[in-house]
Amino acid sequence: MRTMGRFLVMGTALLALSVSSAQAEPRGKILGRIEAGREERIVAVPESPPETFTFPSADGLQITADLYAPHVDEKSPMIVLFHQAGWSRGEYKEIASRLNRLGFNCLAVDQRSGGEVNGVENETAKRASLAGKGTTYTDALPDMEAAVKFARGLTKGPLLAWGSSYSAALVLKIVGDGTARVDGVLSFSPGEYFERMGKPADWIARSASKIDVPVFITSGRGEKRIWAAIYDAIPGGRKVSYLPVTGGNHGSRALWSEFDDSDGYWKAVTAFLEPFLEK
Repeated sequence: MRTMGRFLVMGTALLALSVSSAQAEPRGKILGRIEAGREERIVAVPESPPETFTFPSADGLQITADLYAPHVDEKSPMIVLFHQAGWSRGEYKEIASRLNRLGFNCLAVDQRSGGEVNGVENETAKRASLAGKGTTYTDALPDMEAAVKFARGLTKGPLLAWGSSYSAALVLKIVGDGTARVDGVLSFSPGEYFERMGKPADWIARSASKIDVPVFITSGRGEKRIWAAIYDAIPGGRKVSYLPVTGGNHGSRALWSEFDDSDGYWKAVTAFLEPFLEK
């Protein structure tokens, strides 16, 4: 992939990036509303490739991410999207476009623990391997913290963190520990996946007990036992969960249109996200 240096301006943020595609033209209007538990706002946005660029993790490793940002208002909300084990930012090719239509800009990130999905290679993981760096789940923590910090500079509006499987657990950790500052969290199939990496059996629950922003948790129907203790640890009444009546799916792929029960997940996600569009 050939890249060239350029500057991306969103609001007052002026950041040097390595870019491989042109930024989408600003455009958007309300087309209509459909019933989704609560009303779902559908916004007309251009269907164009995301911008692919890099920024550094704490140890200097370059992180690759795709920016889906058709909304140019500096107060437009943004969601940082993290993939599941063995995959890449390609997990969100379809999901990010729909989130754009709901009114959100999105940053889909390659963590150093991952591989390939939907024809998209994990560039961060390839760099980490070539550099002899660790690529376990916990090694991805600084990548996620760096991505949230970077995204915070791109919007003056609400910022949310979204994780899938192992990253669904790690978003709860970084938000609870205060190493990533966001306004809300969506967690698809979290769990205490880290004992084999030397972490305590309640490592995620301990961090989740300190979360002070709204949280949404979902999974396949049979996975609730994996995250129930984590959910119970989250304080207050600003948490919600969703389980499908069907078997459902693991991680964010539950939202892929190829699955017949994806609509139920989308209705639950939309109801959680709607208040962030009003801020």
